[in-house]
Amino acid sequence: MNFAWPAFLKWPAAIPQPAFLWPHMLWLLALLPLLVLLYAWLLRRRRKLALRYASLSIVRQAQGRGPGWRRHLPPLLLLLALAALLLASARPVAVIALPSNQQTIILAMDVSASMRATDVEPNRLVAAQEAAKTFLKELPRDVKVGIVAFAGSAQVAQQPTLNREDLVTAIERFQMQRATATGNAIVISLATLFPHAGIELQQLSPDRMRGGWGRSLDQPPPKQNEFVPVPPGSYSSAAIIMLTDGQRTTGVDPLDAAKMAAERGVKVYTVGIGTVDGEIIGFEGWSMRVRLDEETLKTIAQKTAAEYFYAGTAQDLKKVYQSLSSRLTLEKKETEVSSLFALAGALLALLAGGLSLLWFGRVL
Repeated sequence: MNFAWPAFLKWPAAIPQPAFLWPHMLWLLALLPLLVLLYAWLLRRRRKLALRYASLSIVRQAQGRGPGWRRHLPPLLLLLALAALLLASARPVAVIALPSNQQTIILAMDVSASMRATDVEPNRLVAAQEAAKTFLKELPRDVKVGIVAFAGSAQVAQQPTLNREDLVTAIERFQMQRATATGNAIVISLATLFPHAGIELQQLSPDRMRGGWGRSLDQPPPKQNEFVPVPPGSYSSAAIIMLTDGQRTTGVDPLDAAKMAAERGVKVYTVGIGTVDGEIIGFEGWSMRVRLDEETLKTIAQKTAAEYFYAGTAQDLKKVYQSLSSRLTLEKKETEVSSLFALAGALLALLAGGLSLLWFGRVL
């Protein structure tokens, strides 16, 4: 809840206006000027009383030749302490970076023939493998990671695990294949995250099924659990990172798959590798020009409330993964910070009492 500052007080436009859960408590700050007036009145009264004494030294002290600025510092610190405690009573909140509760990340990596292109040295696939290994090293050890490899179809190369050695082994076993099914990669990643949700490719494109994902005509359809869509990006326990050149040549429509992820609240971060112009490559007797399809990747990220990253070089790709590592392990949350203000108030009060005791032999 944002506190509405009085009209005569103008909050600087360059500084975000603070928010408070109990903003009505801020009116207690109006007591501080009264305390300042009370302090000034006490000083004046003390000076008048001191002038009644005949001692010249006491008169000089009353005229200001005493402790000087030290006399006013402890009361000032106490005033600041009270201000901090009053702010704490209004329960201020702030947007701060905290450790994320994301426990599972699925790396969906393109192993299609287009990843042979050398516009990213030494080629797209090798650069992606090395960047993924670096990404795994920088992730906290308590975050599970699964790997989905996709080309003309998508397969789980490694179930989500904490074992980084198994993940590296799975990455090093990648074998290039024909075609690119980016949509299938998203659906298989979702099925890996929600193994009991009945997510299958035929939900989007039954006529494109291949292998173990199909079923005979006399086989009854699988029982579907009741599903209620949630806001995009609201599922905070898992995320998908898809690295590809983005050129879908087969499989389900990636935008339909992105819609499925969005309805489950799962963010799909997309990483485009390669150059927009691409290059002509050959594979098993045929050749084709492979280009980066940024538009599709950006749309996937937008639909799932995630982000798109471009990696034109191997170094860019490593930086992208480093950025993703920090984004997935830290997230900004609106958090109550009353305890920080209370701590500041307590420290200021202790400092005020300590200095007064040291200088004048009394607490205040």
